[in-house]
Amino acid sequence: MSSTEVANVKLGLEITNVRVILTAPGGIDLVVVKIETNREGLYGLGCATFTQRIFAVKSAVEDYLAPFLISKDPSRIEDIWQSASVSGYWRNGPIMNNALSGVDMALWDLKGKIADLPVYELLGGKCREGVALYRHVDGSTEVEVEENARKAMEEGYQYLRVQMGMYGGSGTEDTRLIASVISRATNIVTKRSPENTLPGVYYDPEAYAKSIEHLFRHLRSTLGYNVELIHDIHERVAPIEAVRMAKKLEPYHLFYLEDPVSPENLDWLGMIRQQTSTPIAMGELFTNVNEWKPLIANRQIDFIRAHVSAIGGITPAKKLATFGEFYGVRTAWHGPGDISPVGVAANLHLSISSPNFGVQEWTPLNEQLEAVFPGSPKARDGYAYVNDRPGLGVDLIEEEAAKYPCQGTIPTWTLARMPDGTSAKP
Repeated sequence: MSSTEVANVKLGLEITNVRVILTAPGGIDLVVVKIETNREGLYGLGCATFTQRIFAVKSAVEDYLAPFLISKDPSRIEDIWQSASVSGYWRNGPIMNNALSGVDMALWDLKGKIADLPVYELLGGKCREGVALYRHVDGSTEVEVEENARKAMEEGYQYLRVQMGMYGGSGTEDTRLIASVISRATNIVTKRSPENTLPGVYYDPEAYAKSIEHLFRHLRSTLGYNVELIHDIHERVAPIEAVRMAKKLEPYHLFYLEDPVSPENLDWLGMIRQQTSTPIAMGELFTNVNEWKPLIANRQIDFIRAHVSAIGGITPAKKLATFGEFYGVRTAWHGPGDISPVGVAANLHLSISSPNFGVQEWTPLNEQLEAVFPGSPKARDGYAYVNDRPGLGVDLIEEEAAKYPCQGTIPTWTLARMPDGTSAKP
C-alpha cells in the first residue's frame, strides 16, 4: 500500500460533493468543477470548459458524474477515469470528455494537496524552469501585423502566431462584400455574396489562401529569421489548397502550420507530408484517441495540439505526451481564452514536466480573472511559470466568481460562412 493510500485510509478520505461553478470574468463562459471531501477545507478544482455547451457540461457533471463519484476514494484517479469514461457506454464526445476532464483535473489537484506537492512533481518533476509561449498576433494589413509582431517581440515573445484578419481572413459580417481585410492588404479581389444571404461571419477561402504567402514574404523580409512564426489555417480551406499552402510557405521556415485540415479529412495529412517539409500541428478539435494515434504512429504530424479538457483531462494528456515522445512529436497544447486559469495551469504542469514539449499557446489573463482565480500562472518575457503550491496551485473565490454570470450563448465566430452563404467548418 502506497503512502498516499495509507494516508487516505487513516483519514478515511472520500468524495462528499461535486459541484460546477459557472463564471465569465474574462467575458468568456467558463466551467469549473469543485470536488469536496470529508476533510474540512480539502477540495480540488478542475476545468471543464466547453464554452458553447456550458449547461450541458454542468448537467453531465452534476446529474451523472456526481452521483457516480460520491463516497469514492479520490486517490484512485486512474480507476475513476477509466470507469467514469465508460459509465455511459458511448464515449469520447466533447460534452462528456469535458465533464470528465473537470473531475480528472480536480482529482489531480486533490492528490497534489494531499501529497503537499505541485502536480508537475507527481508527473515526474520539471524538465525546464519556464514554459516557452507563443502569442497570437493579428492585423488588417501586412504592415499592421508586422507592427503588432514587433510589439510582442519587445515583450519577450520568441514565438508568434501571425494571422491577417483572423482565421481565413474573416472579420466582417457584411454579407455583400466579405473578407475586405484581404482586399485592402494584398489587392487580391474577394468574392461578393448573393442576395438575401443568412447572417454569419463570412470569409473567402481562396482569397485567404492567396494572401498568406504575401504576408510571410513581408514578415520574413522585415523581421528576419530570428523569431519563430506560426500560422493557423483553422481548417478554413479545401484539403488540396492546404497542400498547396504548406508547399508555398516552405521557404519561410514556419515553426509549424496549424490545423491545415478538419478532423474529417485527416487522411490528407499524408499527402502534405509527402510534398513538403513544413512542420504540421494538429488536434485542437480532437476528442478521440483514434484521431491522433495513427497520425503520430505514421509520423504525419510534428506537434499535437489537443485541447486537454476536450480529451478528458490530465490523465489521458500525459499518456498522449508520452506516446508522442516515442515518435518525435512535440506537445503544443491548445491554450485559447476559453479555458479557465485552472485549465491553463493544467497545460503548464504538463508542459513543464514533458521532455517532448514544443511550445505553449498563451492568452493573457485580465485582472478580473486573476481576482477570481488567485494563484493563476504568470507570464514574463515570453515564458510562463506556475507557482509551487500543492496541486495545480490555482484557487477559486466563489464570491468573486458570482460577480460575472455566464450568458450561455453561442459565439458568432463559430457561425462561419463562405461567399455564397454556405455554412463552413471549422
